[in-house]
Amino acid sequence: MTKADIVARISDRLGMEKGDVQATVETFMEEVKSSLESGDNVYLRGFGSFIVKTRAEKTGRNISKNTTIKIPAHNIPAFKPAKVFVEGVKTKVEVE
Repeated sequence: MTKADIVARISDRLGMEKGDVQATVETFMEEVKSSLESGDNVYLRGFGSFIVKTRAEKTGRNISKNTTIKIPAHNIPAFKPAKVFVEGVKTKVEVE
């Protein structure tokens, strides 16, 4: 599913103009991104949390030059789904 698919489904379900829904979805995503960039987590009860995770410093390998490199500690965005979300996927999506 793409962002356009989400916009189309919400527009059909609520009877709103696609342009208005598009603006709302874009604004939501910008707010989540902005919050994470400033170090604030976003909690959506029953859905999940967008959080900032810290990765520790580690040693990696550059295979083409056969050398070791130091990868500094850094933060990454992550999503942690709520329990009800996980359970819904477990029970409703068939294992392939």
